[in-house]
Amino acid sequence: MPHTDLPLEELQRYAPHLPEPADLQEFWDATLHEARRWPLDASWTPVDSGLMTVETFDVSFTGAGGSPVRAWLHLPAHALRGAGPLPGVVQYQGYNGGRGLPHEHVFWASAGFAQLVVDTRGQGSGWTVGDTGDPVGSAAAQPGFLTRGVLSPQEYYYRRVFTDAVRAVEVLRGHPEVDGDRVAVTGISQGGGIALAVSALAPGVLGVMPDVPFLCDFPRATRIAPGDPYGEVVRYLKAHRDRVDRVLATLSYFDAAVLGRRASAPALFSVALMDQICPPSTVFAAYHAYGGPKEIRVYPYNDHEGGEVHQQREQLTWLRDLLRAPDPSRPAVAEPATTPSRGT
Repeated sequence: MPHTDLPLEELQRYAPHLPEPADLQEFWDATLHEARRWPLDASWTPVDSGLMTVETFDVSFTGAGGSPVRAWLHLPAHALRGAGPLPGVVQYQGYNGGRGLPHEHVFWASAGFAQLVVDTRGQGSGWTVGDTGDPVGSAAAQPGFLTRGVLSPQEYYYRRVFTDAVRAVEVLRGHPEVDGDRVAVTGISQGGGIALAVSALAPGVLGVMPDVPFLCDFPRATRIAPGDPYGEVVRYLKAHRDRVDRVLATLSYFDAAVLGRRASAPALFSVALMDQICPPSTVFAAYHAYGGPKEIRVYPYNDHEGGEVHQQREQLTWLRDLLRAPDPSRPAVAEPATTPSRGT
């Protein structure tokens, strides 16, 4: 696909002023306080994935509204574990993907981490399977997830998703074999947007690795993205011409570029300059707004697949360097690296 967004030189300067709701902090404080009325009630049931180097557990815990959320926990096989608790990675899923099959997402466990692969409620019937429902209904909406409950921050679908995601971090931190002070979060596309939100909402996250993140800079994304999922919002507003301001006001509570301003953990972003799903300008909006130390890897000739295995290698090197940093609260993370050569 050709480049359809701003050239890289302009992307490196693109830092829009995205309005922040006056009660954003109060909204999320109240949301998470409400969620914690229910105990996590995490369970870990061993399953046979067929793999020899990874041990897998079927996980259930209590998410938003007291609803159960499913995940896989992958640990390096017992014989491969070193002395002391493991660092952890919580992995969130791309749009309409779920936790998959037990052997499907094991990269971080294979690299020596405790890896929690979390379902996104109501999703997981697209490119990989899921097992978590969303028992909460909504008013009339476009097919998909972006407009479910979009007339109210309290009712919006992603309020539940982000809450589940924060609870997932708490679950992994509470596992007896995990060092709760060394838990990072990651995800591709929607998973990257969720990871960015969690970096702002879950104190003490070690690092965040948003890969071609979705859910960023909604005002621009809904104007320039040529298709779905942002097209769901466009079609909704095409029908409901009188609701533009109200919808954008709701989305501002969940915009990962807005929330990321409140984060302080080091971050490693990636962006693809031919991305037709998450336009690169929306990724750079989140990158420039992000509140902690940050780097970005640029893939000039890729669509939404981004860096794939190349980015995984970058992430592994970056996270291991972060774990070796002498002061985890002020790790030695380089300033932005946005040249294409870092991504090829």
